[in-house]
Formats: sequence, C-alpha cells, structure tokens
Amino acid sequence: MTAYAIARLQDVTMGPEIVEYLEEIDATLAPYGGRYLIHGGTTQVLEGRWQGDTIMLGFPDLEQARAWYRSEAYRRILPLRTANAVGDVILVEGVPEGHRGIDILG
Repeated sequence: MTAYAIARLQDVTMGPEIVEYLEEIDATLAPYGGRYLIHGGTTQVLEGRWQGDTIMLGFPDLEQARAWYRSEAYRRILPLRTANAVGDVILVEGVPEGHRGIDILG
C-alpha cells in the first residue's frame, strides 16, 4: 500500500548546505520508488496553525519509505537539512483505492 514521508519545515537557512541537500536528494529517492508530491507549494490554512513549508514524498509502500530514510545515501545528506532547518517528519501508510471514512469502524 502506498506510503508517504511528510515533513513540515520551518526556519530554513537557504545556504550552500541546503543547496547540496536539494541537489543530492533525488538520487536517494530513485532506488526506493520515491517521488515528490508536494514541495513547499502555496498553503491555505483552514483550521489551527500551520507554519513552514510542507513536503510530501510518495513511495510504493511503507517498507520502501523506511528503507529510503534509513539508507546510507540519505543518512549521509540528512545532516545538511537538520543543521539548517527545524521541523517534523513522519512516515505514514496510505489507504486503498475506494477507502471511505466509515471503513475505520470495521
């Protein structure tokens, strides 16, 4: 089942380290079937507080998402982001096609 890596990044310092991170991240995603779905697009807050840039990556399944995040290639560049941005990152499994709200009750 499709899985997603979702990040909400704040206080990003756009400097050489973030540029290097952005230049290298795509190559870390490819072996795991990862792709960008959202990358800091315009956000309209409807409820609550939502600050920062939203990034969402899609993967074929949760196993591939975990493998990407734990991969040597990604772990090597991760400090380039964490030293230059504050944020939250999660992995979450999607739902099957046709899922309805009531399905969580059964």
